[in-house]
Amino acid sequence: MSISHPIIAVTGSSGAGTTTVMKSFAHIFRREGIRAQVIEGDSFHRYNRVEMRELVQAADRGSGPQVSHFGPEANLLRELADTFVEYGATGRGKVRRYAHDAAESKELGCDAGTFTDWQPMTPDSDLLFYEGLHGAYVGDGIDVGHHVDLLVGVVPIVNLE
Repeated sequence: MSISHPIIAVTGSSGAGTTTVMKSFAHIFRREGIRAQVIEGDSFHRYNRVEMRELVQAADRGSGPQVSHFGPEANLLRELADTFVEYGATGRGKVRRYAHDAAESKELGCDAGTFTDWQPMTPDSDLLFYEGLHGAYVGDGIDVGHHVDLLVGVVPIVNLE
């Protein structure tokens, strides 16, 4: 944890509302003049869309281990923890983006379902803001959540009517 370079993580499963919470924080940051370095959890997936599809198909055929974007095997969780450590200590680090669709592909200059190259973080940010699945991950000798100053867990609301 860092007073000089704080880290906020909004974490929850897909569809839980993490993006909505992220947009609320972004509004607050804009209003208050806070420069946030944003990291999306998808940028720490280990595999691009084609590679992941091939791994899942192999598992379905029984010719490979089960794999899921939720599990540690498909994510760069040690690298995420290391990113949090570096940012907390120095306010620096590296980031990449994942292009979800054609619009992001055009914006980022890479194919949909792939990643940009790793780039240096924006200099002089006031905080790091992470939104994704693994902001509080603990396991396999990795403790991502230990390096977070404010953790917001988002749980989906189920309408039983």
